[in-house]
Amino acid sequence: LYIVIIKGKCPEDGWDESTIELFLHELAIMDSNNFLGNCGVGEREGRVASGLVARRHYRLIHGIGRSGDISAVQPKAAGSSLLNKLTNSVVLDVIKLAGVRTVTNCFVVPMATGMSLTLCFLTLRHKRPKARYIIWPRIDQKSCFKSMITAGFEPVVIENVLEGDELRTDIEAVEAKIKSLGAENILCVHSTTSCFAPRVPDRLEELAVICANYDIPHIVNNAYGVQSSKCMHLIQQGARVGRIDAFVQSLDKNFMVPVGGAIIAGFNESFIQEISKMYPGRASASPSLDVLITLLSLGTSGYKQLLKERKEMFSYLSSELKKLADNHNERLLDTPHNPISLAMSLKNLDENSDAAVTELGSMLFTRQVSGARVVPCGSVQTVNNYTFKGFMSHANDYPCAYLNAASAIGIKKQDVDVFLKRLDKCLKTTRKEAKQEKNVNEISNSNTGTGPLED
Repeated sequence: LYIVIIKGKCPEDGWDESTIELFLHELAIMDSNNFLGNCGVGEREGRVASGLVARRHYRLIHGIGRSGDISAVQPKAAGSSLLNKLTNSVVLDVIKLAGVRTVTNCFVVPMATGMSLTLCFLTLRHKRPKARYIIWPRIDQKSCFKSMITAGFEPVVIENVLEGDELRTDIEAVEAKIKSLGAENILCVHSTTSCFAPRVPDRLEELAVICANYDIPHIVNNAYGVQSSKCMHLIQQGARVGRIDAFVQSLDKNFMVPVGGAIIAGFNESFIQEISKMYPGRASASPSLDVLITLLSLGTSGYKQLLKERKEMFSYLSSELKKLADNHNERLLDTPHNPISLAMSLKNLDENSDAAVTELGSMLFTRQVSGARVVPCGSVQTVNNYTFKGFMSHANDYPCAYLNAASAIGIKKQDVDVFLKRLDKCLKTTRKEAKQEKNVNEISNSNTGTGPLED
């Protein structure tokens, strides 16, 4: 208890469940709704009709913060307020452990990554009232794009450059756009670390230097980057050589808890406090409760072991997926800068049939393979009136269709082996059907004397 309560750090060895429950019950009896003889006459007194709901929340009903400040101590809820402070402190300790050693402040916010990014942008609005643009190196993920729209800003999409198989940040285009728009009209640069291959993490060091030189804020979408030492190293280095104002990461993706929370962290303590004060009203304690229970259960040794296993599984998935790709006359795309996600070409499948690539995705899903993304060539999608060509591939014209797979925290060898076995079967079936369709079309064309059939 001394390490957690006095030092505000995650214990090295995880606690057992009974110790954690005792600790939470001790916190709960500090809240006024659990006082014996309590008489509540206000509109918000922590009353709960269902015993099941009360037990699910360990009777910590008041949430966190006060109506004007999510970080403020609530006098009626001393236990919940202490839980909030401890959670933020323990999470800060783990972020340092994961690689961002000079981070100074963070807080758990009861919103997922997209809305948490929006909160950062809204806070910057008060610092840069003339600004209307956000510089955004393209990543085809709707929530980070919509986070800028929701905040009332105009995203300026910077297309990536193709280097080998990798899609990387076009640093020259970023700087050129800053010069053409004027630094004072730009709210921030919105960069990304964790992403689907063949896109790789942005060049954070170069972007951070540009932001420092032009005095432009820099917000990093680090959605599932805490689990990657490479992503965390990029953030640490970016802050060392240039400017990073805040980086945002998901709770569920990095700490294996239910969806609904994120961590906003940064290197300037006062700015992170400004963001927390921008949040209107009090908030649910559920995300804080979930991540605190998880980290107390794991301890630093348990969390480091999960990070180690994830990295080992990434190497295993990479080597085995390469073998499978070779067997199907495809190839594992060379994306050494992406430490979490992999991509395998589907070029031969795509050449035989227009529908074969998307059919493969459907087959995998119906066979209970979740998380694998099949990306066809040339798909177009409009998001908030902005049309993305080649949507999902992070580029207008990526050279081939491909399939994504990721080694994320908690993945097991069994997951990889079952995935590869099912993918192999699906590829064989899809290729066979695609060849049959191609032969039918060729026969039909030769009989009619026409060219290739149109869709």
